[in-house]
Amino acid sequence: MAESRRRVRSSTVVLGGMGVLAAALTSCGSDPDRRCVDRDSYDYLNGYKVVADKNCTSSSSGSRGKGGASRTGDADWYYDADVRAGYAEDGTFSRSEAVDRGGFGCSGSGSGGG
Repeated sequence: MAESRRRVRSSTVVLGGMGVLAAALTSCGSDPDRRCVDRDSYDYLNGYKVVADKNCTSSSSGSRGKGGASRTGDADWYYDADVRAGYAEDGTFSRSEAVDRGGFGCSGSGSGGG
């Protein structure tokens, strides 16, 4: 009887440890929250106006959107922002800076730039 209790405890510890490891890996590997905003639309009280994702490229800003279509305004990804009523504020345009804010088990080096 005591032997079966010991096995249960051991498997519980192993499964619990795997859960912590999985949480650490997913928090580090996930992309930061991002919104596509128009850089030219900054309002002191509200921040940047959120626009459709199709106006932003997936990796960096440029003069063309996905599929080579012309973009409207000066749209770019804005990371880790507070979004309210169609406006985003208190974020960053630097993906690597948003990643550096990181979570449990993340290194300070970030991954890639954007």
